[in-house]
Amino acid sequence: MLLSKFVDELPIPPILKARWKDQFYTYYEVNMTEFKQSLHSELNDTTVWGYEGSYPGPTIEVESGEKVFIKWINNLPEKHLLPVDYTVHGAHLDVPEVRTVVHVHGASVEPESDGYPEAWFTKGFKQVGPYFRKQIYQYDNNMRACNLWYHDHSIGITRLNVYSGLAGFYFVREQRESLLNLPAGQYEIPLMIQDKTFNYDGSLYYPRKPENPVVELETSIVPEFFGNTILVNGKVWPFLKVEPRKYRFRLLNASNTRFYRFKLDSGQLIYQIGTDGGLMEYPIGVKEIILAPAERADVIIDFTNLEEKNIIVKNDAPAPFPDGDPANAVGIVMEFRVSLPLTSIDTSVIPSYMEPFPKIIEQSASKERYLTLNDNMDQYGREFMLLDNKPWDAPITENPKLGSTEIWYLINLTTDTHPIHLHLIDFQILDRRDFDVEKYNKERIIHYTGPALPPEPQERGGKDTVRANPRQVTRIIMKFGPYTGLYVWHCHILEHEDYEMMRPYIVIR
Repeated sequence: MLLSKFVDELPIPPILKARWKDQFYTYYEVNMTEFKQSLHSELNDTTVWGYEGSYPGPTIEVESGEKVFIKWINNLPEKHLLPVDYTVHGAHLDVPEVRTVVHVHGASVEPESDGYPEAWFTKGFKQVGPYFRKQIYQYDNNMRACNLWYHDHSIGITRLNVYSGLAGFYFVREQRESLLNLPAGQYEIPLMIQDKTFNYDGSLYYPRKPENPVVELETSIVPEFFGNTILVNGKVWPFLKVEPRKYRFRLLNASNTRFYRFKLDSGQLIYQIGTDGGLMEYPIGVKEIILAPAERADVIIDFTNLEEKNIIVKNDAPAPFPDGDPANAVGIVMEFRVSLPLTSIDTSVIPSYMEPFPKIIEQSASKERYLTLNDNMDQYGREFMLLDNKPWDAPITENPKLGSTEIWYLINLTTDTHPIHLHLIDFQILDRRDFDVEKYNKERIIHYTGPALPPEPQERGGKDTVRANPRQVTRIIMKFGPYTGLYVWHCHILEHEDYEMMRPYIVIR
């Protein structure tokens, strides 16, 4: 089914209004429901799931340090929109088919409000998971200004819930940021990028079985999912009319598996000013930006003097990344049309310096952990991925002390790049280094075969998700806190996360 490109305008998610706000705290209620939405004008309306009746959900904007309470309410039907595989851990027949729990990705938050995968709940909180603690989550937002997102995190069905539409932006604002005079208001636009495939009737297609089907299973998890269309803010291949001036875009890769390497067909520079965890020290001008699932980039694009030009955002990242077929890339993302008149003189700037970014000193680390990314086969002959070769419910082995600094060596023994995400904290990337995988598998020795490569310029800031490349050891450093308790770390390819590539960790006193 061929859908025309650039026929629908880019929607901009609304800002969520608080139910209550005073000088002490802010209270929101967010409903999850099933509804129909037009994702492309040539398609019938698509049944999706979303927060507050929209996909993506409304943007939640908070101030740094603002105490926010959110009641996430599940009003979804009892039957899932997509095919559920009951052989996946956490999704067996002894739990309700539809369950949700919301994680604000990148947030520093108490464990009871983090959206632990086994803290799920059903409609009206009738049934809850073993780790469910409270109906109303508390977010203290003790973070610098940054671009976070909220999405479903239920064990065993995260890939299905997010693909159905359960995702939205969460922005932390700060006074200091507004003094930088970046493009703001209508000139600051969030862009959530996802890939999907549609059935002819307009409904969402998600595979029932992998390419090599398992005979004895009616529905089976797939090792990865790649859609054949790209959606931005819930529209297929949209266009955005812009004025000839600077715009700030908050990019988010919210796809299940697909990586993106964004370029502008005009060949012009994209100015990156921020990473997952907020503003960088200096802006950088780049020709392309790579985003793995869950990674964000804060960028400025300057359309000055480009009146009447159309600029296409392209993608050429192979799928799977990095060694997959470039033909699977889906080369077009969206189009900018510089067709609006300038409403006022553009006084916004790309600052030469934004804010100090203190590096964590390697010598301050009290512990180093060596953690493998592994490829395995299950009893049905299906591939499944593990962290440190341990399944989800193995005893907890990562137990950093509150306030301590650690270095984690992510030893990738697989053929894929895995976006590794840690809850609770931001980390910094130290380096990546090629090593001999065969030797490691035989002798459990890391034999480096090349020099340590520093993080790419676009990664030199606070990160909560890192690309751990095949045949490389990726080192990250972080300080654990300010909360103690139970969190998770996992691969953010949702098909991997659902099928065992996730581990609990606990911050201890």
